[in-house]
Formats: sequence, C-alpha cells, structure tokens
Amino acid sequence: MIEMIKYLIGYAGASGYGSKSTAEQVTDNCDRLCSCTAIITGATSGIGAETARVLAKGGARLIMPARNLKAAEENKARILSEFPDSEIIVITLDLSSLHSVRSFVSDFEALNLPLNLLINNAGKFSQNHCISEDGMEMTFATNYLGHFLLTELLMKNMIETANITGIQGRIVNVSSGIHTWFSGDLIRSLGRITRDKSQYDATRAYAISKLANVLHTKELARRLKQMEANVTVNCVHPGIVRTELTRDHKGFVTDLVFFLASKLLKTIPQAAATTCYVATDPRLRNVSGKYFVDCNEASPSKLACDPEEGARLWSFSKIMVSREPRSDFSTFHGLY
Repeated sequence: MIEMIKYLIGYAGASGYGSKSTAEQVTDNCDRLCSCTAIITGATSGIGAETARVLAKGGARLIMPARNLKAAEENKARILSEFPDSEIIVITLDLSSLHSVRSFVSDFEALNLPLNLLINNAGKFSQNHCISEDGMEMTFATNYLGHFLLTELLMKNMIETANITGIQGRIVNVSSGIHTWFSGDLIRSLGRITRDKSQYDATRAYAISKLANVLHTKELARRLKQMEANVTVNCVHPGIVRTELTRDHKGFVTDLVFFLASKLLKTIPQAAATTCYVATDPRLRNVSGKYFVDCNEASPSKLACDPEEGARLWSFSKIMVSREPRSDFSTFHGLY
C-alpha cells in the first residue's frame, strides 16, 4: 500500500526522481549527450519516440532502426522540426529476423561511426500465435532474441568507442514488471508455446520475453565486468502506459480497462524517464546489472536474479542466433 501511494503521488526516491518525473526533467543536467551516438530500437512511436526526441534535444546523434521506414522518417521529421541541428539516420531493421539484424549491423558499420548508447526499447505483444522466420515464437523473437543478437554484434564497437573516447558506454534493456508474472522453466515453456499453438498465451509469452531481458542484462553485466570493458548494461520497467504496443487490442473492453486504470497510467514522457535516466545520469557510472523502476533501483523477481538461469539462457541464445537454421527445440534438450 505504501509503495502504491508513493507511486500515485510521484514520491521522489534516492535519485531525486519518481513516477511523475519526465524524460526531459531527468536529462536537464546531462552534458554528455553532445558527443554521443545512440541507437534506439522502437523509436518510431511511444516511449521510444520520446526517448529519441529527448536525446536529440541533448545533442546526441541518433541511429533510428525501423521496420516501418515511413513511420521512422515521419518521426525524424518531427524531431528535426523541433531541433533542426539534430543528426538522425534511419536504417532498416526487423528485430524478429536474425538476417535483418545482421544486415542492420552491417549497414551501421559501413557508416564508420562510434557507438556510446544502445537502447533496446522495441517491444511486441503478439495476441495470436505466430512463428518468426527463424522458427521462434514471435514475441520472444522480437523482444529478446533480436536484441540479444543486436547487442552481441555491436559490442566490439561499443567497447572500442569507450576505450578511445574515455566515455563509458551504456546499454539499456527495456523490460517490464510483468516479468514477475512468470515462474517455472523459461526455455521449456518457450519451446511449448513455440511448438504448440494450443499452448499459446499472449500474456505468458510477453512475460517470458521480459524475464529474458532481465536475465540477459545480469549475465551480460557479469561478462562485461569479466572483460574489464568500460561498458555498463542495466534494465528498466518504464511503467504502465498506453502505447502502440496495444495496437492488437483495440476495442471496447481494452478502452474500458485503460479508462478504469487511468490513475495508474503514466504519460509517455513519464514512461520514457527511467530509460533516459539510466542512459544518461552521471551518477550511474559503473553501475551495471541493475533493474530500475521510476528512475530508482528496484528488485526484480527471484528467478530474474538466478545466475544459473541467466547462463543457461545465454547458452540457449547463442545457439539460436548461430547461422545454422533451427526448425525445432530438439537441439536444446541439454538445456531443458
């Protein structure tokens, strides 16, 4: 009850920010963006678009990956109309396709640009059972596996950029508090909903993908520390906000639910605040492997903190993004 009251009144935590803080407010005192290059997935609408706008306001060069190039160009035009000196580059990317992820990275590398910030923001909530071209359940493929490969392929650039510039690289994975709704065997459950349409539940699939985001964050943080890389990775829960993520759920019932819950909803500028805070605040130098809610460190689920589960998911993910095609989960029986 106390936490709910704090949320509703926008109580500021240790960071000085809370649930009512906006992305612009948390970046007011940030002076590091003018020398930064940032990749932001899902920047064509909602939280991602606001994140891109605020980082552009701070002077960051933006790389805007997009499946819908028209929407990306429209958002680019909106940002440029407000901040004419911004440098924004749109590159094709469909996160549900591992081939598209590799093509995007190749296109980005051809630009010979540094990379300081990687914000893995794009998300999908697939109401209906759907399988990606790589044989993976679509929500997991988009929210987690595509981001896993994207991060892997960009890591060398991020580490080199940090070494050359002395500016610590930062990776922000956008997860969700819904990750706490799942308990059990992640990989086994993923295999079940991928193979068997009758076992598919959209909310469960989304929770699995968001749990994977937290596990990935913690395992990657451990590996970066082991490498002594000057790059950090953290994950965030942006809060509850109505964005394009609910585009498959339009209708009277959805509208009624959001109306009744309106007091709990954040505005998009408020929802983008935690991402921008974790990506830019100088007080978070060397902070890695943490989970943030309302611009303050919080505790994820017990399962999300399990290092064995994180290592197991990492091994599974490395196999899944290998160039050898996978048609089923039989290859991974040793990870079940």
